[in-house]
Amino acid sequence: MVAYTTPPGDVEMALEERTVVLVEKKSSTGWMWKVSGALLIVALCIGGVLLFAWYSKGRPEMEMQSGQKEALTKTDTSEKTDHHDTLRRIGSKAKAAIHLEGSYDEDNKTSQLEWKNGQGQAFAQGGFRLEKNQIIIPQDGLFFVYSQASFRVSCSDGDEEHGAGKRLTPLSHRIWRYSESIGSNVSLMSAVRSACQNTALEEAYSSGQGWYNAIYLGAVFQLNSGDKVWTETNQPSELETDEGKTFFGVFAL
Repeated sequence: MVAYTTPPGDVEMALEERTVVLVEKKSSTGWMWKVSGALLIVALCIGGVLLFAWYSKGRPEMEMQSGQKEALTKTDTSEKTDHHDTLRRIGSKAKAAIHLEGSYDEDNKTSQLEWKNGQGQAFAQGGFRLEKNQIIIPQDGLFFVYSQASFRVSCSDGDEEHGAGKRLTPLSHRIWRYSESIGSNVSLMSAVRSACQNTALEEAYSSGQGWYNAIYLGAVFQLNSGDKVWTETNQPSELETDEGKTFFGVFAL
């Protein structure tokens, strides 16, 4: 029977093998740390992306809410503006529109309210014309016709008898239409106010502030090309013709 002995070389080789094994374990541990570190970096990146996405999603909502608040503010502001500014803005966006400012000259022989184009905020576009104080409709269709007459009446002038008469004075404003298809003048709209009717304001009347009120007319009508529309006011000398107080216009729908 042959006995085997381990030569010194084999022992050294075994030690080397054991050493190699130990090195492999050390390398494996380092690889695991690297993988863990990489996973941590990936997790941080994903977290950053999610955080950025959440922030990006939330910001438009904040901007939208801010925009809504701003829109509401603008709406509130627009609701507080008078008919003149609102109608002028609407009319300026229409393809065909005309907006006129009122004027009255006591020395004018006609003694009537005159409408001016190209004065103040007045304008005309889309074929509308102002001829002989009348608006000429450029085409068939639906139109919004509107007008406002502002009055300031001095109810007391020192003559009680005359002042009492003024308290009964009606103020009227009317819009007329003439169409060849009808062949006659037709009243589109009208309104009447009684001046100086509130006796509780006697002190204000006597101090020179007078009685102030405005008649506003506005409605939609089917008009034809060549139709004429104009206004009639019974007390033009009592009108307030400062810019934006007395106006007349039409715009296509």
